Amino acid sequence: MAVEDFWRDPQEVVGGWVGATPVAAPVLAHQVEGDWWAALEASGTTLLVSREYEHLLFGFTVAEGEPRVSYMPLPHPSGIAYDVGRGVVHVASTRNPNQLFELAPVTATLARGDRAVETPPGRPLVPRRSRFLPGATYVHDLAMIGGTLHANAVGENAVIEVGEGVRRTWWPRCVEVDGEPVFDRNYIQLNSIAAGDDVESSFYSASSAEIGERRPGDPDYPVDRRGVIFSGATREPIARGLTRPHAARLRGGELWVDDSGYGEVGRIVDGGFEAVARLPGWTRGLGVVGGTAFVATSRVIARFSQYAPGLRVEEARCGIHAIDLVSGVVRGSLFWPQGDQIFAIEPVPRSFSLGFPLDASDGQRTAVDDLFYAFAPNPEETT
Repeated sequence: MAVEDFWRDPQEVVGGWVGATPVAAPVLAHQVEGDWWAALEASGTTLLVSREYEHLLFGFTVAEGEPRVSYMPLPHPSGIAYDVGRGVVHVASTRNPNQLFELAPVTATLARGDRAVETPPGRPLVPRRSRFLPGATYVHDLAMIGGTLHANAVGENAVIEVGEGVRRTWWPRCVEVDGEPVFDRNYIQLNSIAAGDDVESSFYSASSAEIGERRPGDPDYPVDRRGVIFSGATREPIARGLTRPHAARLRGGELWVDDSGYGEVGRIVDGGFEAVARLPGWTRGLGVVGGTAFVATSRVIARFSQYAPGLRVEEARCGIHAIDLVSGVVRGSLFWPQGDQIFAIEPVPRSFSLGFPLDASDGQRTAVDDLFYAFAPNPEETT
């Protein structure tokens, strides 16, 4: 390819990534089991899903009775948070440096004399802006707390608030030495936020509750039953006995979490974990809508198989499962035969967006080029 041909594809420009497209068809191909689409349709939502190591964001929904699967390439997407107040979606890109993308639905296109571009249906999500953070921040989960974006700064053992600036707002007591917090490296893998009304009423999951000799990422880092849930109010564990917990979420008065190392999802009861369902893979990603939990499973990276003592690693599958919260019955599942790792699931109302610009079935190349050429970045800019 000639130099002048680089950075022509808008999908490459969006992600800052030459080679982002085309996405190979086998990576997009999926299989459905059970009443997956019926469960999703009944939820009234679009599920936004990040497949981090394949650098893809996906949208799943049912529109006018028809399943719709859409996607957009983005470098190593991890946490996703729906900002209801501002009508945007935040996505963490956990590379060095970290990025925080802000996506907004397209509701209008610019009036142009050189090309007629119609406003696309479904309010597809496109990036409106991004900001950079140091790679050492190691951002994982995102959550809206008190109307403000917060993130797990895993590399700092802390939770940060992201506004006009960035500041640490919370950390567990266990990372304090002689009364002073230690932010210089990752010690406990503080990796998810169950968002409450404020930082104190929220809860946070971590792989351990103490600074040890070995750190996360070391193949010999001890994980089995070492995971905890911290109280935002006391900064102490309120639940123990988990293994690499992820995706802590509050549902009413209940605290739900993925116990990743055993492939389970469940609730915290009396300081312990009560499994509701066991699934075929590393559980990470959880979105609760009504009486249904949408839970993701991932394959296990071979060099970290010891982090999943409760799994048959060779049988782990990449997919999303619709689970009845009361019975634990799996209503249906969607699998990617060539999928790898999923990080987050974020349900948003179908009325907000039906997903992303690219259709997983045909790519819609021309329509996408036009969309990125003339989408209106502000509501007042209309055709």
